[in-house]
Amino acid sequence: MSIAKHYQTGESLPEDVYLKLLSARTFRAGSLSLRQIRFAIVDLELHTRYAPGGSESVYDVDQRVSRRTQVMPPLPEDRFLCSFMHIFAGGYAAGYYSYKWAEVLSADAFSAFEDAGLDDSKAVKLTGQKFRETVLALGGGKAPLDVFIEFRGREPSPEALLRHNGLLSVAASA
Repeated sequence: MSIAKHYQTGESLPEDVYLKLLSARTFRAGSLSLRQIRFAIVDLELHTRYAPGGSESVYDVDQRVSRRTQVMPPLPEDRFLCSFMHIFAGGYAAGYYSYKWAEVLSADAFSAFEDAGLDDSKAVKLTGQKFRETVLALGGGKAPLDVFIEFRGREPSPEALLRHNGLLSVAASA
């Protein structure tokens, strides 16, 4: 709210508009997350378990995964895979999951600043220094998981991502 002011009058954003913006931020977050999970699992299945000429076609694999990950499975004639370039082009083979994993790491790293207290500039500065000394300074010189553990003091958790996306209540994570 400190930056949501009218550019001419300086009037603050009305509370009802602010609340609508907040709810829109997480609208369909669960569906969108499941969509990415579907893509990642299909990608991994096709690159690790699929047997060309076997009992399942690539479309059968997609349908099977969709039944587990989608609220409404795609139509039987859906051929989304024909346009899913990530699974074959650009070096993403069996790597689509990295999109969701990057979101987990990003949200969890940011939650270190939340834990410190975003209104506490001294604590934010200390957390920022620790981030710089671990994540930024160690970069590729150390195994990524070890770097993250050094920064957070534990392995990554999806909790912050779920909370930021409105899929986990703040009270449940506290």
